[in-house]
Amino acid sequence: MLREVLAALFLCMSLVLFFDGECGFCSKSVRRVNRLDREGAVDFAPLQGKLSKELGLEEFADKKGGTMVLLRESDGERFFKSDACILLGKTLGQPWSALAGCYAIFPKSLRDSLYDFVARNRYLIAGRADACEMPGEGLRNRMRE
Repeated sequence: MLREVLAALFLCMSLVLFFDGECGFCSKSVRRVNRLDREGAVDFAPLQGKLSKELGLEEFADKKGGTMVLLRESDGERFFKSDACILLGKTLGQPWSALAGCYAIFPKSLRDSLYDFVARNRYLIAGRADACEMPGEGLRNRMRE
């Protein structure tokens, strides 16, 4: 019973995923999360945006190895790198929750090293966004400045 209550509270929590708005890999990831998030628990905001600046997060868009930031609005806690990936996976439900659990087994230093490798090479992996691709209405409604 306690487990069900905690799960219900966890799923009701609102998250904001801050991402590098100039990164093709990040933009594609946001679109993927938007499709997978059936509960609508995650909103999105670019690290180059107004909200990011107000919260002092714009530094995380570093071109040499930035990181997404996941903000849990209920308590203001911020999650970075692999911790953000794990929380995001758990929020999206199965099978992502199970994959996040497997990822969490590894030491944080190893998880973050893998995250940093992808982050350093994200422009090589998916290119750089010269122009913003217009989001669909569902994603547009979940975007914050």
